[in-house]
Amino acid sequence: MQETLALSSRADFCVGYINLRGWGGVGPLLDRWEPGDGPCRILVGMQTVPDDELREYFASRTQERLGIDNSAAHRLRRKFAKQLREQLTFGAPTNADEAALRRLARQLRAGKVRVKLFLRHSLHAKLYLLYREDPVNPVTAFLGSSNLTFAGMAGQGELNVDVLDQDAATKLERWFENRWEDRFCIDITKELIEIIEESWAREELVPPYHVYLKMAYHLSYEAREGLNEFAIPGIFKDKLFDFQAAAVRIAARHLNKRGGVLIGDVVGLGKTRMATAVAKIFEDDLGLETLIICPKNLVTMWEDHAHEYQLRAKVVSLSKVLTDLPEMRRYRLVLIDESHNLRNREGKRYRAIHEYISENESKVILLTATPYNKTYHDLSNQLRLFIPEDEDIGIRPERHLRREGEVEFSASHQVGLRTLAAFEKSEFADDWRELMRLYLVRRTRTFIQKNYAEKDPKTGRPCLIMADGSRRIFPERVPKTVTFQVDDEDGDDQYARLYREDVVATVRNLSLPRYGLGLYVSSKGLDDASEAETRQIKGLSRAGKRLIGFCRTNLFKRLESSGSAFIQSVERHVLRNCVFLHAIRNDLPLPVGSQEAALLDAVPPDTRFTDDEDHDEQGAIPLEDEEPDTNPWDMETLMARASRVYHTYQQSRFRNRFKWLRSDLFVPALENALVSDTTALLDILRKSGPWDETRDAKLDALHALLTETHPDRKILVFSQFA
Repeated sequence: MQETLALSSRADFCVGYINLRGWGGVGPLLDRWEPGDGPCRILVGMQTVPDDELREYFASRTQERLGIDNSAAHRLRRKFAKQLREQLTFGAPTNADEAALRRLARQLRAGKVRVKLFLRHSLHAKLYLLYREDPVNPVTAFLGSSNLTFAGMAGQGELNVDVLDQDAATKLERWFENRWEDRFCIDITKELIEIIEESWAREELVPPYHVYLKMAYHLSYEAREGLNEFAIPGIFKDKLFDFQAAAVRIAARHLNKRGGVLIGDVVGLGKTRMATAVAKIFEDDLGLETLIICPKNLVTMWEDHAHEYQLRAKVVSLSKVLTDLPEMRRYRLVLIDESHNLRNREGKRYRAIHEYISENESKVILLTATPYNKTYHDLSNQLRLFIPEDEDIGIRPERHLRREGEVEFSASHQVGLRTLAAFEKSEFADDWRELMRLYLVRRTRTFIQKNYAEKDPKTGRPCLIMADGSRRIFPERVPKTVTFQVDDEDGDDQYARLYREDVVATVRNLSLPRYGLGLYVSSKGLDDASEAETRQIKGLSRAGKRLIGFCRTNLFKRLESSGSAFIQSVERHVLRNCVFLHAIRNDLPLPVGSQEAALLDAVPPDTRFTDDEDHDEQGAIPLEDEEPDTNPWDMETLMARASRVYHTYQQSRFRNRFKWLRSDLFVPALENALVSDTTALLDILRKSGPWDETRDAKLDALHALLTETHPDRKILVFSQFA
């Protein structure tokens, strides 16, 4: 057909479907035509437009006999134009595609190509008529199954026949002409020109700012839809700031569409009231009752909120879920406050809540100001409360897949690419940001001030205006240092002992080999490593230097924070080193990953103000039940503790927390570095001695600040180390 088209002066095509990017095989041949030749007329039968209304329309025999009216024809014309516009969004654009589309646009504008849409009835024919100045064979017809697409022209098994008999060809010409002139054969040439000129194939460059706006438009789709889709309940009138009302609508959109939402605004922005409003929306719109699960010290507050806003809800303490949930009736909406307490899915409470949500098909609202604490699994474990690990969530960890490869990923992990389980394999922040964009509503004070605050005319400071006209002024943060006395001449001054130059030098000169394991891999070990071990080693090599610097900085931050924090951090670091030494000396695999503090501390943490399962149900080694060590910083004592810790790590419910690497993959220098660091840190501990809180000058200064300087003020204490 291409050879015949090159010798022709005009052409008529009748196809069921057209792919605009398939014009590359035809367009260059039309450019060879002489001025005055043409046009090439294309009649499209709309056979495969994926539209239920269209299919139902054509299925009606009565309608096919009578034809369609003008309004229906114009509606279908718009739908087809929309389909062609969407067609250009599929696949990655190429230079060849761009050239083909630009050529088609030029030919359409020049009148060399005209396109009509046949709407009277379903038209399934594929006919190509080629005309030339030839007294013997002026018309050549090709009749068969090929549409004007990539596949139709060359890519798949199509069958076509050339019709050279002129009587038959003339009849086919008349058949085409009758349909081309049909009343309901609508010219869409202008629409095609607009579609191409508004697409990525346009001749004129798009300003970068317009690209930015388009990206912002699409990224904000969920937020915009939520703002338009849900109304704030009447009982919350004058109760919410604008930024809170916006968050409520967006959260309601996530909850309705995906079955769960995580409201993660920073502390003090009103998450409790916002979550109550979301629950009230689903009570009013869908009749859902709410089960509220919260830490025990927040039960009364939630009961007051439920009463104040007339929310049909039951409040249960997180500490009682094991006994209460199995007998609990069905609640179709579950609200979990301080959901970061459930970041570990191995806990009994986590399993009880997950089982309840799954059995009752409940929607879930999660509340936490700290959704991410230690690892990305903190996020996924909270999402797993309402997302099955094999559910298609519509997106993939693209950054991780680019590094590992799709085929290799599927072979190694045996999980779907568009699942939560796939994201759990990724260590890239970009992947997790894309995932949380679907489920998280989180704003900071800076964001609120920038987008919602106004300037107070009296003070000039940013403020929020309540519905009644009153103003709430943002507090101004003024950092001030609270000093405390350190006496370098006093041998009993605990801080003076810690702030010595030799302590700082020791920390600065640590090798920190556990954070740079990639530097200690032997060449023989690398040759003998399995494919999975090789991938882990490469990851260690990439992160090593950064982690070493991060660990050293953290030790200095602990030293700056408080003596007690520094001593405890050093003790934990030493014990972690001893766990590695135990594995190396017994030819056992090394547990690579975060070693939980709850498994390392001889003294259990204070749980009066928390329901965090990491503290009371994660299988912490019961060292507190043993007799206290007379010499806790003795190497023999530490190695005995390390052996018990390692045994716990190998238990089934802890084993998956780590990536395990054979100790024989590493050079002997790893053991030497561990011993050297451990010896140096133990020397610091022995010279400093046990910490006495009753003589803590810094703690005394804080106590005086709270009880003497500001005895009647509300106090917020922030600490990275708790």
